[in-house]
Amino acid sequence: MPRSPKWLRSAAVVTAFSLSGAALHAQELVVSAAASLTNAFQAVGKAFEQSKPGAKVTFNFAASGPLLAQIQQGAPVDVFASADQETMTRAATARLLDDATRVDFAQNTLVLIVPAAAAQTPKRLSDLTGPSYARISTGTPATVPVGRYTVGAIELAGLTATLQPKWIYGESVRQVLNYVARGEVDAGFVYRTDALIEPDKARIALTVPTTTPVSYPIAQIATSKNPALAKDFIAFVRSVPGQEVLQRFGFSKP
Repeated sequence: MPRSPKWLRSAAVVTAFSLSGAALHAQELVVSAAASLTNAFQAVGKAFEQSKPGAKVTFNFAASGPLLAQIQQGAPVDVFASADQETMTRAATARLLDDATRVDFAQNTLVLIVPAAAAQTPKRLSDLTGPSYARISTGTPATVPVGRYTVGAIELAGLTATLQPKWIYGESVRQVLNYVARGEVDAGFVYRTDALIEPDKARIALTVPTTTPVSYPIAQIATSKNPALAKDFIAFVRSVPGQEVLQRFGFSKP
């Protein structure tokens, strides 16, 4: 059988490498997720990769508002997981989502925490009006969902005007946790899952009722370069193995 010309054989090798590279690229997934999901989603990502050989998940964690802004500006994202419904609805209104893929996958709880070394522990939200709590932190309400949940809870308790001068706002729920853990503020509002991360530096004072459930939606971005893998990831997050990982980190079922 006659041998192919050398240039043809070389071209075939180059093509094979190109296709291989394309196949590898096709298995890459970029997930933008709320800061409160950091630890849990890192574990979920590892479990997903183990269940799907060749897949590689890269995470981008921040407050939900800035993540949405990045997507609006064209950031190459495949999946978006928000800490609230409002931010995800804004993404849907801007036609950034494959709407059919939007589902809720977890719930959380708003809690009030204080530094572990604090001499006092508030028993109710009204205790925050006292002089022992001069600096209180939560996320920036305009961009950080935990801030909006906090504002709703404070309004419900009738404490908006009284507490207004005391707020120290954080760029994410994790920054609020850090403020409390370092003793830079006297109290802070975070999710229960975040409070569990620093048990030696911050303690939960009380669970705070919210006007709406702290629920987490997830969806595929409409411009995803890998929609099939994006859908697989969302399905895994909702699956029994995915839910078991989330529950290990303190999240509850949707």
